[in-house]
Amino acid sequence: MPFAFDVHQFLSTLLTLFVILDPPGLLPVFVGLTRSMTAADRNVAAAKASLTAFGVIAVFAVFGRSILDYLHISVPALQVSGGLLLLLVSLQLLLGMEAEPSSEEGVNVAIVPLGTPLLAGPGAIVATMLAVQHNPGLGGYLAVGLALVTAMGLVYLFLRFAGRIRRLLRRSGTVLASRIAGLLLAAIAAQMMADGVQGFIRA
Repeated sequence: MPFAFDVHQFLSTLLTLFVILDPPGLLPVFVGLTRSMTAADRNVAAAKASLTAFGVIAVFAVFGRSILDYLHISVPALQVSGGLLLLLVSLQLLLGMEAEPSSEEGVNVAIVPLGTPLLAGPGAIVATMLAVQHNPGLGGYLAVGLALVTAMGLVYLFLRFAGRIRRLLRRSGTVLASRIAGLLLAAIAAQMMADGVQGFIRA
């Protein structure tokens, strides 16, 4: 059934994106970058960051295959390189190596660095491109697209209520959530690299 909605792909892509985007781990960064803003401005920043990340990831999801063909890059090569990138991110989460992003004067922090590259980074872009590549049917496209929309909606909710969530989780809870996300992301990275190696062998 080419038009059947792929529930498994939807849940798999949603979980992968949520782990990569890591909204709980982004809370301290968002609060720090928007600490001088009013509550209304923080809400606008949360919406702008989510929409910016959605737009960037969606563009790569749609046109990423053409870009790869033009640059003569194979999917297995993308899988291995993407897995390595995700592994580096997971190690940062596990070891607590959080870089403090700096915002240049005149640049909207909701777009840079929140929207990209913190949200729409290499990991999320690669994961979405591969999900689209592996599910060419209409049901697969719909599942991946809906997963991206849902993931960005969840990110927006976390950022929208960042102050309340951080007060609820406290510092220890936020750190714990980031460590769990890092562990899951490391497993996803290992699987992605293994799939890439298998692709090279088959080729």
